[in-house]
Amino acid sequence: MSDPSAATSSPRVSAVIVSFNTRELLLGCLDALHAHVRAPFETIVVDNASADGSAEAVRARFPAVRLIPSASNLGFSRANNLALREARGEHVLVLNSDCEVRPGAVEAMSAVLEERPDVAVVGPRTVGADGRPQMSFGPRLTPVAEWWQRRLVRGLKEGRTDALREVASRTAREQEPDWVSASCLLARRRVLEAVGGFDESFFLYEEDVDLCLRVRAAGWRVVYTPAAEVVHHLGRSMEQAPGLAHLEYHRSHLRFYRKHNPLSHRVALRAWMAAGAARAWLRAGSGDGGQRRQEEAAILRLALFG
Repeated sequence: MSDPSAATSSPRVSAVIVSFNTRELLLGCLDALHAHVRAPFETIVVDNASADGSAEAVRARFPAVRLIPSASNLGFSRANNLALREARGEHVLVLNSDCEVRPGAVEAMSAVLEERPDVAVVGPRTVGADGRPQMSFGPRLTPVAEWWQRRLVRGLKEGRTDALREVASRTAREQEPDWVSASCLLARRRVLEAVGGFDESFFLYEEDVDLCLRVRAAGWRVVYTPAAEVVHHLGRSMEQAPGLAHLEYHRSHLRFYRKHNPLSHRVALRAWMAAGAARAWLRAGSGDGGQRRQEEAAILRLALFG
């Protein structure tokens, strides 16, 4: 199917995708969009200086897609904001390149926005390639809330029955969490513009939690709906630069806590980061673990002085 954006001057939805060295996943993401979205939409892809031929592949296979190639890796927030400034749709679908929408997903999220004028952001149920549900929403980030969330995510990875049952129960019902994941969300473009889009001080991670909190503070609702389903090949995009992703996760964590949390929470986070980095540094040893030691040393410095 050709991109419907080629045939309309006023798309209902602008799909925004940021990609970094994920060519095959990106093509699969675009294939799913064009196969399963029926409403008029346009697609904008920002390529963050990929070296795997992603931009060339998109040009060849999806000529109607608006491609914005960047000369450097702008990070997730800056790249999304770059695309948002080009978007024309009333609604914006923020989508990771390692996600594939299922039939009816975009329409189900659009229906929530159209039927509830006080809702600004909608997130879908995300599942892995094996069909297992993922935790793609949650409460405001605090030490206690994160402990519970990590317990669930760890249990999912380990395949524990209790965790699988709990996540299945949580993701089966519609609710209004503090945030939904920007791996896939649908939002009113005018609201994103009103709150200034993604905070570009977040290079990677936590920018979605920050965005949702600012949207809620502006008087809008954030909704999670299981009526929409998306396959998320979780973590595949981060495999391209695991060291950078690991460091930026912690950097963004500190930034989020500085922005939204009290001093006691910030102190607890720094202590947790420092202890974890020190343990990992000791376990890595020398030789083949030298690179890991450098990464953990950088996180330790960040925890103590960043």
